[in-house]
Amino acid sequence: MKLINLISLGCPKNLVDSEAVLGILTSAGYMATPLPEDAEIILINTCGFIEPAVKEAIATILECLELKVKGHCRCVIVMGCLVARYGEKQLSHLLPEVDGWLGVDAASIVLPYLENILAGEKELTPVREELEVYPRLLSTSSYTAYLKIAEGCSHACSYCLIPQIRGTLKSRSPEAIYQEAVQLAACGVKEVILVAQDTGAYGRDLPGRPSLAGLLKELCKINDFHWIRFLYLNPYALTGEIISIMQNEPKICHYLDLPMQHVNRGILRKMGRRGDAFSYLQLVKRLRELIPDLVLRTTLMVGYPGEDEKAFQELCAFVDLAELDRLGVFPYYHEEGARSFRYTETVSYIEKRRRVRDILHLQRMVSRSNNREQVGRTLEVLIEKKIGEGVWWGRSFRDVPEIDPRIIVKGQDLHPGNFVQVQITHASSYDLIGIVK
Repeated sequence: MKLINLISLGCPKNLVDSEAVLGILTSAGYMATPLPEDAEIILINTCGFIEPAVKEAIATILECLELKVKGHCRCVIVMGCLVARYGEKQLSHLLPEVDGWLGVDAASIVLPYLENILAGEKELTPVREELEVYPRLLSTSSYTAYLKIAEGCSHACSYCLIPQIRGTLKSRSPEAIYQEAVQLAACGVKEVILVAQDTGAYGRDLPGRPSLAGLLKELCKINDFHWIRFLYLNPYALTGEIISIMQNEPKICHYLDLPMQHVNRGILRKMGRRGDAFSYLQLVKRLRELIPDLVLRTTLMVGYPGEDEKAFQELCAFVDLAELDRLGVFPYYHEEGARSFRYTETVSYIEKRRRVRDILHLQRMVSRSNNREQVGRTLEVLIEKKIGEGVWWGRSFRDVPEIDPRIIVKGQDLHPGNFVQVQITHASSYDLIGIVK
């Protein structure tokens, strides 16, 4: 029996791909191990959208090749976005010790491709096997899983390489998604998180144009699901139907992830996006009126070419006024291949980092204020991990795994996967502390 280890880098969408690869290989008789040094075969699913992700991927590949040199493993295969972006020819010249290269659709060919390599037939290209639902070996906690509903993106944001790497929007059929969801529920999953590069665009490319809202309604019928979330929703894809189902279906978490990127009208137009500070503030106000306990998250970019101090201060004012519950911010990376690469950079790296810090400082104060409003409130919390005697990590509907802060819960006889009622007693800038009622 051959031991395999799969290292998954990047986003939850990549993680779903990695779980499909593991599911296919383990179904064929391979055995997964969490330790690269114990594996005969190491697979690395890479991210490659921005410079830090590329550097992380290359560093990880080099670490695994070192294990190969030391005789710990026999074969190293690299797949994912890095390969799709730069191509096998360029990467194999840089890293000739890698045994195989696969792109972003690795699940469809990984088994015959790997067996060709192990048989010494590296040059053979196996026929792709396109399936609606691939077997998955979950790497998340048994009670939480991601469910990919579409691949690619048909938007043309100037800074983004997703269409070049992942292609245009390719939605999965509602039947395939529902079938996979039923399988996840049967495996004990209680929290399912829908992901795609452009979740709100789901179904626009399919006959009959099924919608995200319609898909959510069907998933709510699966009894074993307790929480259903969806991430990465373009603000202009938010429909009244989606809001309505959030209001009326108790399984849908009152949590919206709306990546705005910026609020200055000129910067947004250069990015190829709609909106401005006023329209986004109006949207935030309307959503909070419709769903009073709604948790709002966004992602912002600083240092885009042309972002002068005035545009940056407009962004800071928005952060202060919107009082969003969750916020991520990152510097613009001048990526070759993106349309924005033709623009001359106008913000230095040091200035970008300063702007990131300033936004995070503002958000820290907003988060502290928002968290204090939770003191005295009772939240349903999913228990995740014991961190001390009678002390646990947990999450409420307000918290996405691996992204948001968690709740420190004091209580006895708790177990991972339990849902318990927790009264919030203390609040910090990010974490909440509570006791089981």
